[in-house]
Amino acid sequence: MHSTLITNDAVVLGILLSILAFVFITSHSEHPTWKKFYKFVPSLLLCYFIPSIFNSFGIVSGEESNLYFVASRYLLPTSLALLTLSIDLPEIKKLGPKAIIMFFTGTIGIIIGGPIAVLVVSVFAPDVVGGVGPEAVWRGLTTVAGSWIGGGANQAAMKEIFNVGDDVFSAMIAVDVIVANIWMAFLLYGAGIQDKIDEKFKADSTAITELKDKIEAYRAQILRIPELTDTMKVMAVGFGVTAIAHLGADFIAPWIGENAPGLAKFSLTSGFFWLIVLATTISLGLSFTKARELEGIGASRYGSLFLYILVATIGMKMNIMAIFENPGLFVVGLIWISIHGFLLIVMAKIIRAPFFFLAVGSQANVGGAASAPIVASAFHPSLAPVGVLLAVLGYAVGTYGAWICGIMMMGAQ
Repeated sequence: MHSTLITNDAVVLGILLSILAFVFITSHSEHPTWKKFYKFVPSLLLCYFIPSIFNSFGIVSGEESNLYFVASRYLLPTSLALLTLSIDLPEIKKLGPKAIIMFFTGTIGIIIGGPIAVLVVSVFAPDVVGGVGPEAVWRGLTTVAGSWIGGGANQAAMKEIFNVGDDVFSAMIAVDVIVANIWMAFLLYGAGIQDKIDEKFKADSTAITELKDKIEAYRAQILRIPELTDTMKVMAVGFGVTAIAHLGADFIAPWIGENAPGLAKFSLTSGFFWLIVLATTISLGLSFTKARELEGIGASRYGSLFLYILVATIGMKMNIMAIFENPGLFVVGLIWISIHGFLLIVMAKIIRAPFFFLAVGSQANVGGAASAPIVASAFHPSLAPVGVLLAVLGYAVGTYGAWICGIMMMGAQ
């Protein structure tokens, strides 16, 4: 165990915001070196990769810090509220069924990818996927399947359903976080070259472009310099929605847990699930009211700020050095996520889906509600709610998909 250099969260938050400021300043610099650098490296990728370096070398600790909890429970729902206010729901419907198709393709990729990865690794390194009883590796991998199809609640469900031992579960958390973040890095990089990818897929991204253009036109129409009172309004609405969502989640989740515990399989007993659902639903409702005009005084700008803080705290949870502690398990994870990605690419080419649908459909599975809007907003802030809506779908199917995957991995061992 290495001692952490900086443990004060106030200091850590200052470091994370300094990192974000550095990335934003350099990414908008006219200096030829920076322009050339950011031509190949997406700025959003650096926003979570640099904090991961700080965590990996013991400067800060994502495990000890409470910043991710604060960002995911307070800033994320507020961000979703402020980003959703200006969304045009009828226009989102025009995006068509390709987003759903890509989402379920990603789900199938996770379900069959796990057993195939176990089977492949068992051929040349059977000890890596061995073990007996609660510490059997295949049992631990079911928790990764739960996380990658649904989220934390589904992961916890798999731990109980398959009686996963604590030691193997700890190792699987590292596989889950690191492999998922490596995959997210590829998606963020792809977002930076989406036009080239769409050209190779022969994809028609007209509907996405029209939605972005319509949002931009509406924003330009109502844009004005905000005063302090305006900023107060934005914060009141954003954090007000978060407050109502927390209030609802604190009541609904325990009530369902007591009166209908069987619904846990749908994540309906998870407070975080209801927090995201309620925040998104309330904000979608407000998008049909005058609250939509808050976009003119920077609602989505503040929402994006909170989302980037969340990105940095997610990066801070990633420990690159953990790969060397149990490399065999990471090989399983990398093969697994590669199968997931391969299926998505094949399906995208077949139905000519834009890369946006591939990236968001994948991240709604693998990352859930915490990171799906991050990937979606890499294409445009107004598209963040698309990621949230698909992630909620992932919560619903996560336990079933992970259970099927677990049974298949047991047979593949």
